[in-house]
Amino acid sequence: MNALKKLLGLIWIALGVSAGIYLIYFQAVPLFEKGGNDLVPAIIYTFVLAPLISIGMSVFGYYSLTGEFDNV
Repeated sequence: MNALKKLLGLIWIALGVSAGIYLIYFQAVPLFEKGGNDLVPAIIYTFVLAPLISIGMSVFGYYSLTGEFDNV
């Protein structure tokens, strides 16, 4: 079971990175290009949501990978 948790840790890290890329390239960049009223959501996606989601998922994966959840 611990090996499965470590494998899923790698998957969480990959999901964290891919979620950040998705939010920036496929959500924020088109909103930046439109401008106008869409500028505020683009700023929120880029500077709030993308780092929060990416770092949170990656840290969770890192903890799972290093064995922090072996006792659970």
